[in-house]
Amino acid sequence: MQNKDLVLGIDTSNYKTSVAVVSSSGETVLDLREPLAVKAGERGLRQSHALFQHLEALPRLIGEAVAGKGGRFVAVSVSTRPRPVDSSYMPVFKAGENIATVFSHALGIPIFRFSHQEGHIEAVKNSSSFKEKAKFLCYHLSGGTSELLAVDGGAIKIIGGTKDISFGQAIDRTGVLLGMPFPCGGAFDEISIRADGCSSFLKAIPVDGLFINLSGIETQAARVIGSGLLDGQKDMLVKEVISKIAAALVRLTENAVAETGIKDVLFAGGVSSSKYLHGALHDCFDGTEVAVDFGDQALSSDNAVGMAVLGVKQLWR
Repeated sequence: MQNKDLVLGIDTSNYKTSVAVVSSSGETVLDLREPLAVKAGERGLRQSHALFQHLEALPRLIGEAVAGKGGRFVAVSVSTRPRPVDSSYMPVFKAGENIATVFSHALGIPIFRFSHQEGHIEAVKNSSSFKEKAKFLCYHLSGGTSELLAVDGGAIKIIGGTKDISFGQAIDRTGVLLGMPFPCGGAFDEISIRADGCSSFLKAIPVDGLFINLSGIETQAARVIGSGLLDGQKDMLVKEVISKIAAALVRLTENAVAETGIKDVLFAGGVSSSKYLHGALHDCFDGTEVAVDFGDQALSSDNAVGMAVLGVKQLWR
């Protein structure tokens, strides 16, 4: 095993085309990500439109990935489904899988297939204090997923989360109503950090054991926006929404630790890149028996780094 041996990672989520190169020593050589285009005012993409954009972007990104890296590719690793269960499927992942298969055949190297969720977890875990831990709790918070997971080695079990819409959907739908470009997470986070205080329009998000419902806070926010009651309090409403989300995550975490006895909690997925949530959760749990870790938040959002790292581990395990 030499440092010049490289693994190519590919991830084609619903909103981003990602390609990464990781060396056999675990060094990230390249991390390329290209957001898919969403028309102004729209709240998402059809799978067919997303698939087409992936097919347009992948040849160019892979061309950049293989150019002048000073090493040889010994494997390719790709996301092929949302979660590591047989029933999990989304058409967008066929773009990455098909390109990875061609790459594998062309170079005569192995191809490793993982789920998008496994990639999210590995990217953040590999940059966290939990790098060597096999057992921990993990939130996977993204545009379409808000799950509380119990991770034990290669086993990932959903033990809680949202029963209806995701945190990402609540943020995006509110953001679009406020005129933000989709996806709205980045703008939402910036506004929440700079806002001078919260408004007081919304009720707390109800927490039932390890599960919550979020459609209520989305409905409340939409009603406030449509009523004209904001009167210059747009930033304060944004901060109120995300502060209510943070409070719900604190209660869910407390309940999960009490129920499972597991005190290590990792945050992954695009919503976990929020600096506001990072600060709020650390403020609550620092100095307690609960260890909260967001890893490298730049790796929280969709990326192929986790895919490539999983490929390295699979090849040299």
